[in-house]
Amino acid sequence: MAKKAPPKLPAKQLAMLALCRFAEPVAFTSVFPYLPEMIESFGIEKKNVAYWAGMTSAVFSLAQCLTAIMWGRASDAFGRKPTILLGTSTTMCLMILWGLSTSLPMAIAVRALTGAMNGNVGIIRTMVAEMVPEKELQPRAFSIMPLVWSLGSIFGPSFGGFLANPARTMPNLFENNKFLIKFPFVLPNLVTGAVFFMGIITGFLFLKETLKSRKHKKDYGLRLGQKIIAFFKALFGLRQRKRKHLYEGSSTVDETSTLLSPTSSAGSESSQPINFATKRAKNILPRPSLSEVFTRQSVINLIVYTFLALHSVAYDQLLPVFMHHTKQLPDSTNTQLPFKFAGGFGLGSGQIGTLFTVYGIVGGFVQFLIFPPTARRFGVLNCFKGCACVFPVVYFFTPYTALIQSHGLQQVAMFGIMVVKCCASIFGFPCGIILLTNSASSLRILGTLNGVAVSVSAVGRAFGPAMAGAAFTWGLKVGYVITPWWLLGVIAVIGAIPIWYLEEMEGFHEADTGSDTEEEYPDVNEGDVSREILAGDEPVAFDEVEEALDIMDGPSLSRIQSRKSNEGSETGSVTFGGILKRKLSSTIVLREPLGLGGGRRLSNGLAAGNTSQGTGATSFK
Repeated sequence: MAKKAPPKLPAKQLAMLALCRFAEPVAFTSVFPYLPEMIESFGIEKKNVAYWAGMTSAVFSLAQCLTAIMWGRASDAFGRKPTILLGTSTTMCLMILWGLSTSLPMAIAVRALTGAMNGNVGIIRTMVAEMVPEKELQPRAFSIMPLVWSLGSIFGPSFGGFLANPARTMPNLFENNKFLIKFPFVLPNLVTGAVFFMGIITGFLFLKETLKSRKHKKDYGLRLGQKIIAFFKALFGLRQRKRKHLYEGSSTVDETSTLLSPTSSAGSESSQPINFATKRAKNILPRPSLSEVFTRQSVINLIVYTFLALHSVAYDQLLPVFMHHTKQLPDSTNTQLPFKFAGGFGLGSGQIGTLFTVYGIVGGFVQFLIFPPTARRFGVLNCFKGCACVFPVVYFFTPYTALIQSHGLQQVAMFGIMVVKCCASIFGFPCGIILLTNSASSLRILGTLNGVAVSVSAVGRAFGPAMAGAAFTWGLKVGYVITPWWLLGVIAVIGAIPIWYLEEMEGFHEADTGSDTEEEYPDVNEGDVSREILAGDEPVAFDEVEEALDIMDGPSLSRIQSRKSNEGSETGSVTFGGILKRKLSSTIVLREPLGLGGGRRLSNGLAAGNTSQGTGATSFK
């Protein structure tokens, strides 16, 4: 048998998933620059803005908490792809409605609905886990979704900072636009709605289902996407593969029908034509029990991740309010160092948006180039411990930037602290999700575990901003602006303690799905990259079978036959009727096709049992 090929990332599908996800960070980070001004436009006093800003974030996360497990269950029942498309579509509509809000009660109600209808976080983590089970690929694969968040954090604050209230900031273009005067914060949400729409179309046409029990279902979106690609290939004169269809019940054994028929003479079954159109038997999995989901390590991971979400999201939510608050000139009446002082930066939405945009650029660089090699070298758990030590220091030092009187130096100091916090978050969230996913004993429970993680962490994301906003409001009244920041620092210290009780688990077994049928219905592999040959009601195109076997070039293959052992005995047979059966000792090789040219020989470990071990997930806020 040839040497096993190294595992590869499913780059195309990860890219499609990333495009589906991209609109969410754009939309949510676009809110940061203009949120204080939006709340002030509802008639709220400046000293109470932080409190209500925290409440808008709290209701979003609380609603997400109440529905996260429901969304996870829905993805297990109906598939990952349709659930993600539904959540993305509803989020798009609700974000536009958020921009149309004209009162504080309306804004809070819309924000709560947005949280309830946005359950994609756990589902996307599960999809990445199912796409990339190889442990050695974890740092690179798990950094993709946080990288998407970082990239979205570049565009989102730009949209929110420069497109909010356009009648005032761009009077030459929108001074007489009655619609934008009445709804000053709808324009950035319309732009993000267009980004959402592009993600929905991309997912519908090109994203593949990853849930094993739903892979055999017909996907009209994928078929339409294939036809669109074929049309543009023909339009631009690109080479297309010749399509041949294998019809159910065909009695003619031609070059295509014998593609995967064995040449063994043992039994009449091996001489029958291949039937690709028979439906594959469904593998219905039992629901995971509570004891399977809540192991000691998974519970500790959930606690750690909840604390991380609490203080990190609260900091991000409070920071633009702090920078927007009026600057204070220190004197003996209002300042008594080192604790008593108040005031902010006095920045507008455009300046805040600029800071967050550069912040996102730095975050994307760290996410893509620094995190993966660092995590591989020092280990995920060690990186997580280092991040836990950084967060409290950042929180304790943040309020003292308000004491800097030089406007430029003040922003430089604040930006430096933001970069340090950005690096800690970029390392902390992926590491937390990697450790959480590795604590799952089976791929079967991963969807539920991620749903629980989203739900319990949403409690932290709800409680953190509400608590920090209330503390900020109280601190301004008594003259101690350090109150919310030091409170977050203490919480970060407490949340770091359980990290020292974590262990790096081995992760789930891909074949451990709770059913004994996995060996009877294995996936076709080249190396560790699984590609199922799926059968549905409709005839299967010959080039789709080639794609399933990962035949990227060369003429069409004509046969696959069972290989004989050194002793001369037959070691296996292969039959297809939507179901692939073989003995574990068999090795499948591809023979040279008839005619001119030459196909590629493969000896790719198809005889190995589907018991490769690994984990996968991604993380983001």
